[in-house]
Amino acid sequence: MKFLSALLVAVMASTASAFVPASFSSSSQQTTTSLSAVDLNGMAGSTLPIKAFDPLGYGKLGGAETLNWFRASELKHGRAAMLATTGFLVQAAGIHFPGYLSEGVTFESLSGLHPVDQWAAVSDAGKWQIIGAIFVAESYAELQKPHYMMGGPTAELIWPKVDTSAVSPDVMLTKQNRELNNGRLAMIAIMSFLSEHAIPGSVPLLANIEAFH
Repeated sequence: MKFLSALLVAVMASTASAFVPASFSSSSQQTTTSLSAVDLNGMAGSTLPIKAFDPLGYGKLGGAETLNWFRASELKHGRAAMLATTGFLVQAAGIHFPGYLSEGVTFESLSGLHPVDQWAAVSDAGKWQIIGAIFVAESYAELQKPHYMMGGPTAELIWPKVDTSAVSPDVMLTKQNRELNNGRLAMIAIMSFLSEHAIPGSVPLLANIEAFH
């Protein structure tokens, strides 16, 4: 159960690509040219109220390979944050699997701890299984050829494979925008949860909610 849960999280956060934005190809974009605001406006995730939001100018650092790396990183971190936010709320609500996580450690006993403290209660073997599953998923993604930074697709590790060939470009763009925006919100959410737990009162909206302390 523990290894399968870890593998599922790693796969979903690291390499799933059902709605992955298309990478820039070398034939359509010179890799040595900085990307302009027009290019950013054409990317998935550039939505109202602030299109092409890039106050620090990251989109102009390097060329297409750099932007592909930034996009893959945003997508991956957004997915991990959505999993983390959902997991935090589920654990805080006391919802848990039946049975044992490992010898002498039940899921029920973990659910009595704060979500932040649950990691410390996991056995060392369990922690290494989780880290190992993430390492395998990350290695698989980064070793694919052509690499996503060079115009290749973001690696998939999904079974059964998701077929999106029948989805129209407009519908796919809508799904991509939703995934990216939900991921951005989730990154803000999980950072807020952890900040309020570490520094009570740092997030006023969460200050009086016991689950975050």
